[in-house]
Amino acid sequence: MELFSPAHLILIFLVIVLLFGGRKIPEVMRGLGEGIRSFKEGMSGASQTPPAQTPPAAPAEKPAEEKKA
Repeated sequence: MELFSPAHLILIFLVIVLLFGGRKIPEVMRGLGEGIRSFKEGMSGASQTPPAQTPPAAPAEKPAEEKKA
C-alpha cells in the first residue's frame, strides 16, 4: 500500500501553488534546501570548524591634492 497516490501528490502540489503562488515556490524550495543542508552539516559536525576569516580591507588612500601656486 502506497502512502501517497499520484492523485494525492497532484492535490498537494495544487494547494501549494494556491498558497504561495508560482513565483514564490522557487524561493521556498531554495530556503528549504539551505535549511536541510545546514541541518546535515550540523549533524555531521562539519560546521564545528570556524569559517575562514578574511582580513579587513585597508581603506583606500586619497590621492595627493595638487598645490595651487
